[in-house]
Amino acid sequence: MSDDDRLKWNKRYLTSAHSGKGPAQVLIDNLHLLPCHGKALDLACGTGTNSIELARCGLEVYAWDISDVALNNLGQNATAAKIQIISEQRDICARPPEPDRFDVILVSHFLDRKIIPHIIDALRTDGLLYYQTWTRDKQDDAGPANQDYLLARNELLTLFKQLAIVAYREDGRVGDPARG
Repeated sequence: MSDDDRLKWNKRYLTSAHSGKGPAQVLIDNLHLLPCHGKALDLACGTGTNSIELARCGLEVYAWDISDVALNNLGQNATAAKIQIISEQRDICARPPEPDRFDVILVSHFLDRKIIPHIIDALRTDGLLYYQTWTRDKQDDAGPANQDYLLARNELLTLFKQLAIVAYREDGRVGDPARG
């Protein structure tokens, strides 16, 4: 990523379309798996709806994003909710998380395969990874069009094969999304 990426994401976060729609479904569906305490990282956090939910669950939350506009929004939301979140403007591709640092890592709608080994290493023993992003078999036009930022079928399982799978769900063009 670069300064161009920061400017691109700042522009996107200035629009209401990227203001945050609530916590990731993978987090909501699996709140019961969270530890009672520990350090959590919301990687590529955007406006921080996941960060706020993690903090409400009692975790010490670190929120990293390249966009200072998104982080300012997160700061305002955290203050309004009376929640403390440690945010940092950070190019996570250039400076991925350090090893053995987090009990929980959450990634929502971000994919850079080069940092996957760093994400795995950043998890402490028995740490949890919550990962939600788009697949190439997505049901609608939401998310990126570039195939580099879309997962192939079961690719997430392959990328994180070192980790023990507790819960996994992959949606695509199957079933009826209205029943969701």
